[in-house]
Amino acid sequence: MIIFIKIWIAYVLDLIFGDPQNVVHPVQVIGKIISAGEKVLLRKKYKFLAGAALNIFTVSITYTSMYLISKSVKISVFFMSIEIYLMYTIFSINSLAREGNRVYRIMKEGDIEKARKDLSYLVSRDTETMDEKMIIRSTMETISENTVDGIVAPMFYMFLGGMPLAMAYKAINTLDSMVGYKNEKYMDFGKFSAKVDDAANFIPARITGILIVLASMILGYDYKNSLKIFIRDRKNHSSPNSAHSEASVAGALGVQFGGKVSYFGKEIDKPTIGDKIKDFELEDIRKNIRIMYVTSFLSLVIFSLIFTGAYFFIKILNIK
Repeated sequence: MIIFIKIWIAYVLDLIFGDPQNVVHPVQVIGKIISAGEKVLLRKKYKFLAGAALNIFTVSITYTSMYLISKSVKISVFFMSIEIYLMYTIFSINSLAREGNRVYRIMKEGDIEKARKDLSYLVSRDTETMDEKMIIRSTMETISENTVDGIVAPMFYMFLGGMPLAMAYKAINTLDSMVGYKNEKYMDFGKFSAKVDDAANFIPARITGILIVLASMILGYDYKNSLKIFIRDRKNHSSPNSAHSEASVAGALGVQFGGKVSYFGKEIDKPTIGDKIKDFELEDIRKNIRIMYVTSFLSLVIFSLIFTGAYFFIKILNIK
């Protein structure tokens, strides 16, 4: 039951402080491991096997090191503090809200050039020529998609296997974001990492889609349309997981995601998600952030109830 308390503490710490600044962040360390491994392995002839080796090594060393830290908790309060700190860094609730609100404020001030620049730090797509509607849409798509891999998925794995499994998930996610591209450089090298990330997000993405429908109902948004679009459009994406959360948000707010977008100078026409009941409005970013907050809390409460129920059920079985 102690893990249950630690997760709640980590969740509250992220809500209050967000990503820690000017201190060592585990994802940065994971990123450096990946970069170092990439420099050595990307030159290899068999790129798929080299990419698979990088993935297995990075995830294994991440899990093992985190497992040793978790086991050291019994030694002193210091190690317990380290573990809670690491758990807190896994969540991205505050940072997602902060980045979304920053774009919102800049757009409110009418500085579209600065909004484009700030958005470029959040998304891999080209932002130089985006108009107001495109900036709003891209911001919302990013918040919606990252509700899965920045909040619900880490929490899912944290309840399932503690901090080590959740951090291993972050390693999987970081690998995908660094090498999982479908371009000439990473097509073969990053394929294994992309597939592992798809597998890791399969269940959390679907849970998130359903939780967003519930969050929409709590917030008074169009939850019926959210459910309808979730069921209809959740597979309208090249990724098997990305459209689930986007579909639920699009339905709840009556907007349409997808369509034309530019990546590295190449324009792509993505499948649409949702019906264009209305045009994108600046306030939709704020509404999306509210959905993200409520979804995060719902996932915490529901996972806690399942965890507590399972804990006492196992206790009863052991007594018998």
